[in-house]
Amino acid sequence: MMGIVLGSYGFMQILIRFPLGILSDRLRRRKPFIVLGFATSAAGCAIFILFEGFAGVTAARAMTGISASAWVAFTVLYASYYVGSEATKAMGTISVATVTGQLLGMGISGVVAEMWGWSATFWVGGVTALIGGGICWFIYESKDGVYRPPMLFRDIPAIIGNPILLKVSLLSILAHSVLFITMFGFTPSYAVSIGADKLYLSLLVIAFMVPHAFAALITGRRIAPRYGVWATIMTGFIISGLCTALIPFNHSLTLLIITQAINGFAQGLHLPLLMGLSIQSIDNDKRATAMGFYQAVYAAGMFSGPFIAGSINESYGLGGGFIFGAAVGLLAAILTAYWSRAQLTRGFSI
Repeated sequence: MMGIVLGSYGFMQILIRFPLGILSDRLRRRKPFIVLGFATSAAGCAIFILFEGFAGVTAARAMTGISASAWVAFTVLYASYYVGSEATKAMGTISVATVTGQLLGMGISGVVAEMWGWSATFWVGGVTALIGGGICWFIYESKDGVYRPPMLFRDIPAIIGNPILLKVSLLSILAHSVLFITMFGFTPSYAVSIGADKLYLSLLVIAFMVPHAFAALITGRRIAPRYGVWATIMTGFIISGLCTALIPFNHSLTLLIITQAINGFAQGLHLPLLMGLSIQSIDNDKRATAMGFYQAVYAAGMFSGPFIAGSINESYGLGGGFIFGAAVGLLAAILTAYWSRAQLTRGFSI
């Protein structure tokens, strides 16, 4: 049941993100979709408050998946403030902002839940969403005065057939499977099983998110230019897979925080790079379609990762799901190594 609830968030994004990206490119507008994202976020919080049963919680989680689909328009609009060749730098910067928001939200929610109960967290989230929706009206959406015909449906096959987009989309499925099996999935449940309280869960989130944000900040600026994009992505997958494999063998809350801090840094190495690469070689007026495809595809990882892990946990306990997550991370590292070798031997270029 936990797998279904967690997976519904990704399932809605599978359905919505790609059509949303196409519509955004057709209308050549990003801002209205961002406003819609905040509105559905507030609605999701309201459903969480009103309904506590399985169906209600699943519906609320699905509604927040609709909200997260607005990330398509958000990332493309933000990237438009940078020159085209700086897409990975833009995604690194916005990833830091995103992780900061996640850190504040998830960290504060632990304190709020400890003081006033679980429902209070959704009151805070709903009010924050409404404030964010109000701020949206001050967003600047560039209109350069140059007429460009809207993106046509016949352009879609060429966009989604881009080799780089396909490769990073597949890798991102695997990356998000690991993320939603671990910190956004079953790691907090495992922490509770070995004695964590609500306040400790906040500390666990902070331990994961702070290194994650730091890695996202420096990856596109420092690490990838020095060591190479593929090598950085592969290293992130290897470390993340190993840290995930260690979780079920760890019965100390202190050691769990340490391993998940390393895991957070590792996942911050590859996630921003993959997102930036998905649009770097795509024309500006078609980027929402490419980003929508990319995010819809990786949403499959948000859904399938926790769903499969939940099924494994049902038979083998929480440890089985983490071993599965580790295997997924190492598979991603193998694929990255293969494509890295192809870059060297056949002149393949990112």
